[in-house]
Amino acid sequence: MRQLCIITLLFSVLWPTTIFANEKESLVKSAKSAVLLEADTGEVLFNEEGDKRLPPASMTKLMSMLLIVEAIDEGELELNDTIQISENAESMGGSQIYLEAFEEMKVEELLKAVAVASANDATVALAEAVAVTEQAFIDQMNQKANDLGLENTQFQNTTGLPDEDHYSSANDMAVIARALLEYDMITEYTKIYEDYLREGTEDEFWLVNTNRLVKFYQGLDGLKTGYTDEAEYCLTATAKRGNMRLISVVMGAETPQKRNADTTALLDYAFSQYHVDPLYSSEESVYEYDHVKSSQNPIHLTPKRDVTLLLKKGETSDDIETDIALRKSRWPVSKGDELGQITVKRDGEVINETPLIVRDEIHPSSAWTLWGRMLKQLNN
Repeated sequence: MRQLCIITLLFSVLWPTTIFANEKESLVKSAKSAVLLEADTGEVLFNEEGDKRLPPASMTKLMSMLLIVEAIDEGELELNDTIQISENAESMGGSQIYLEAFEEMKVEELLKAVAVASANDATVALAEAVAVTEQAFIDQMNQKANDLGLENTQFQNTTGLPDEDHYSSANDMAVIARALLEYDMITEYTKIYEDYLREGTEDEFWLVNTNRLVKFYQGLDGLKTGYTDEAEYCLTATAKRGNMRLISVVMGAETPQKRNADTTALLDYAFSQYHVDPLYSSEESVYEYDHVKSSQNPIHLTPKRDVTLLLKKGETSDDIETDIALRKSRWPVSKGDELGQITVKRDGEVINETPLIVRDEIHPSSAWTLWGRMLKQLNN
């Protein structure tokens, strides 16, 4: 039975779940490093050398895409915006869609090229659209890594091309993937198996997803592959079945087949052993209040992401306690501002923490409305 109270809380960390040694041995055969977590709760279900610093190859683009979709979400970039390609973007080697300097392409098409075909030239073009220069965007990538608390990540480029001081870890990649998945739009692109750019023109380009599992594994809809000679074969994958979304990361597998085998073994394990119990939807108003300076009241607070309880199959949600902590009311507030937190506890132990955010756009009251409210209070 859930109990509701007001308390002061700390921010979340990833809470590891121990699994037996023989299960560990059976899950990962090739990867140098691997991590498996449940996306809503952040609970780690498997961790093998998860903090080991390794070259992430094109999984770097998870951070690039995170900054790009943040810019789109904040209105700094629009999907229908047209970008003129720079000579710098054209010069990118490796995976590419063969952009030409001064060619124009929409943001949505470039994002599709990054998400599906891992196009280096498209990545740089979008980076320049967000931050003017590629180096400024790289600085933003490293600042975001710092904001996310990543201790084993450093970026030297936007694409994952080899560089001695360019590295990450399976744990850090999982955290970046979890942040990226807060934007529902991203899987609309990463789940595409094949598509076309410049369709119907003489420069038509066929996109085929570098992540073949989006076609062959049930519920898998992203996220990003990676390969260089130094990194070997890497994959950050996500799959959703029912209410449960998983994130797996494997780094340094010997072949793409072994990389995919390690990935499917991790996902199969979690889907067979766990289920989630939904507690609160990200669309659900869990707290509301009035503010005299707001033109619309009440102001609704909703969870930043779905709040779920991760359970071993056969377990029940008994002895679960839900606490809501509110921060001191402030003004002004905007859609998406974090004003509180939901914490889920079992037997007094914190197992899930999720920010509460403002659900709607909030506009200030007019002077006339404020005057009317003051008069009403005086007459009560």
